[in-house]
Amino acid sequence: MSASLTTSRPLIGGLTTTDLNPGWRVALAGTGVNLALGILYSWSVIAGFLRRDLGWSAMHSQLPYMIACGVFALLMVPGGRLQDRIGPRKVVAAAAVLAGLGLVGSAWFPTVVGFALFFGGLFGAAMGLGYSSTTPPAMKWFGPRRRGLVTGIVVAGFGLASVYAAPMTNSLIGNLGLSKTLLVLGVAFFIVIALLSRFIVNPPAGYVPPEEEAPARTAAGRPRPVGEDLEWHQMLRRPQFYALWGMFCFGSLAGLMIIGQLSSIAVEQSGLALGFVLVAILAVFNAGGRIVGGLLFDKLGRTATLTLIFAVQAVNFLLFALYTTPATLLLGTVLAGSCYGACLSVFPATTATLFGVRNIGVNYGLVFTAWGAGGVFGGLTGGLVRDWTGSYLNAYLIAASLCAVGTLLALSLGWQRRPAVRTATA
Repeated sequence: MSASLTTSRPLIGGLTTTDLNPGWRVALAGTGVNLALGILYSWSVIAGFLRRDLGWSAMHSQLPYMIACGVFALLMVPGGRLQDRIGPRKVVAAAAVLAGLGLVGSAWFPTVVGFALFFGGLFGAAMGLGYSSTTPPAMKWFGPRRRGLVTGIVVAGFGLASVYAAPMTNSLIGNLGLSKTLLVLGVAFFIVIALLSRFIVNPPAGYVPPEEEAPARTAAGRPRPVGEDLEWHQMLRRPQFYALWGMFCFGSLAGLMIIGQLSSIAVEQSGLALGFVLVAILAVFNAGGRIVGGLLFDKLGRTATLTLIFAVQAVNFLLFALYTTPATLLLGTVLAGSCYGACLSVFPATTATLFGVRNIGVNYGLVFTAWGAGGVFGGLTGGLVRDWTGSYLNAYLIAASLCAVGTLLALSLGWQRRPAVRTATA
């Protein structure tokens, strides 16, 4: 281990350099990459322009977005595998190139096919490669004590992106037009992501996190168990993987089923056009929930945290039909956004706890395919149920039921035979 990582020098207030984990630089760079890739959340602004000024149909305007989400989820597995093998810096740099090409290509070919290929295909691939290569290296710099918090900070970037992405894109399109806006964004995000990729590296061999030199312990004072480092094919033979996959799929499907319809729900249940306000609030609590979820994971452990998230979400969706005032709709939105966001930090941390961090890239990539499945069918299911039944009541009941099943699966993590573990010393 290099001396720069082990030498202790006094700082302000008695803090020493051994208290400062160099992984924070990696985590913050990963947050920045996700903030850039989260421009996906401005798609509603772009889609509105395509329908209003270019005459696209509603279905055509959603096609590039759906393709981008699908490619994003599919590329998580090979992206995770690549960063495990060749290191995250090169994979994030490749994501920078793809993100630039995807946005610039969409500017040059503003047709349904052009957007499907460039935004859906190339930018979707950039998201898959970039997202899969930011969380794993950050986690490897930290031990079990702070793994949840660090994961929450990194993935919060993607959730927080909608706070700036939608208004910025709307302003740029209003002043520059769509093509010039996409050119500006393409060049800017290529530069930003490429620069940040320089900081996203794995720790050196034998590295011990400063805060983990003493064994991490549970609330009961026992050494905290850490999952053995499993290859992906070994992980697939463990029942815990299928419990995680089911929970993640149900949680994302239920959450997106309601979250994707918030604007319409607000009008239908309260008679007020609260959509923009609720979506903005949702974005903030989606990002905040990722950090809070990570903190709860570090304090309570995986089973208690996942059980709490799914139980709260189940009750929230069960009561959603009763939210007919601005105050109650606000409460429901805060809970839905927070719980959905918490899943995005708790599931990678749980994957690392159960199956180790050495192969976390590909292992979490496989777990993340559950989000892809839930994301593809979540919004579609909510809309179809509303069209078929004339109200959102049945969508709420379906979402609540899925979260109730998720609660049982979360509890099952404590019942199942645990994989072989080692106690955490680093």
